[in-house]
Amino acid sequence: MRVVKLLEIAYGRSGDKGNGSNVGIIARHPEIYTFLEEKLTTEVVKEHMKNVCKGTVERFELPNIGALNFLLNDSLGGGGSVSLKLDAQGKTHAAQVLRLDIEVPERLLALVNEA
Repeated sequence: MRVVKLLEIAYGRSGDKGNGSNVGIIARHPEIYTFLEEKLTTEVVKEHMKNVCKGTVERFELPNIGALNFLLNDSLGGGGSVSLKLDAQGKTHAAQVLRLDIEVPERLLALVNEA
């Protein structure tokens, strides 16, 4: 096992709608998706984003594309048109989630390095 940034095993995209942002995390290999499905829980994401996300975190599994989508409720200070936040659109939230430290088996890290 080795602790790495989530970025080493996944890609990310994010966007916004009203006062919530949505963060898609896409596994870099099919076996990594199964690992993320187990380890990247709503609790883990909520703890990592606690300074941004004031509401609940919801997770949606998308196994057909090897992705997890997280909805971060109450994370934009009211939304782009009313917020004083610098990033009221949530475009950088995926980058923040990808900075999360995660303990990953060496076997899975090798799969990413082979690709």
